[in-house]
Amino acid sequence: MSDTNKDAFNVADLDAALNAEGRADLVNVLKDLAGKHSDVLENLSLSVRKRVDVLREIQTRHNELEAKYFEERAALESKYQKLYQPLYVERYKIVNGVVEVGGGTIDTEPAKYADKAGEEKGVPDFWLTAMKNNEVLAEEISERDEGALKFLQDIKWSRVDNPKGFKLEFYFDTNPFFKNSVLTKTYHMIDEDEPILEKAIGTEIEWYPGKCLTQKILKKKPKKGSKNAKPITKTEQCESFFNFFSPPQVPEEDEDIDEDAAEELQNLMEQDYDIGSTIRDKIIPHAVSWFTGEAAQDEYDDIEEEDDDLDDPSRQDEDEDEDEDEEDEDDEEEDEKTTRKKKSGRPPASDAQQGERPPECKQQ
Repeated sequence: MSDTNKDAFNVADLDAALNAEGRADLVNVLKDLAGKHSDVLENLSLSVRKRVDVLREIQTRHNELEAKYFEERAALESKYQKLYQPLYVERYKIVNGVVEVGGGTIDTEPAKYADKAGEEKGVPDFWLTAMKNNEVLAEEISERDEGALKFLQDIKWSRVDNPKGFKLEFYFDTNPFFKNSVLTKTYHMIDEDEPILEKAIGTEIEWYPGKCLTQKILKKKPKKGSKNAKPITKTEQCESFFNFFSPPQVPEEDEDIDEDAAEELQNLMEQDYDIGSTIRDKIIPHAVSWFTGEAAQDEYDDIEEEDDDLDDPSRQDEDEDEDEDEEDEDDEEEDEKTTRKKKSGRPPASDAQQGERPPECKQQ
């Protein structure tokens, strides 16, 4: 391995620090990395190092502007998050039948929005349908989950500070599955702008007896001749959207974890964050579009457009023309070589004779 490769940034070290041993080891990795960068600078000539120092000053000014950008962006997001709230309140009232709509406006007179016999109230299964129409969330929702998710009345999100991150809140009507009226999921970030997830915390669900959706009870008949005539029961974990509230646990700093376990933990945390960010960034702000399926269709159309660009005959023709031009140029060069060699009385040299190695012999 060359000295350059030895000094290269070790992604595996950083990955292990983030996912296995926490922020303390991350600091050590970064310190080690800084030391390696110092070695690189010391190996530069004086003139090159002066230029690099100026480049670093430019980078510092860029970083200062970038910090202001992140600060202003956070303030702008906070401003508009407050402006969205009245709209979310109106949506909540309509979805849950608190108000009725007439002529496209909200009518708040109780006598007018009182339920008539046999008439549906609000928009049934609004959040369940919206989530099922999203590809990421649909994979997490089992058929057993649907009964409980029909009682979901609203989903909200908010920023949290110290540590930085965000919180999701799921509001449920009284239901036969669990006692909680609100289930929460909080994400703590090491770096909110990247973002790098430190850990996630979910609500402990208070299931009613026999109603837990994250476990299933298996009953086996006792063997013939067994003194115990009662069936043997065994509890197993099962796939459920409600596992979302029991996120992967990051080991303590003093706990050892092998490479395979660290990689599995990283994958679980990435999947968990993907679900949370999908709910925050797509479902909450565009819920009705996901309910109707329009948002899913838009995403599908975007993918189709990308595929069409790849399959565009005109693009293929352009690529083929470029290949043909390159082949023509190669043929012309070969003809010129042959002509020169004939004039000189020598046979044309192979690529290897001209100083080029055949592809299989090229050194790495």
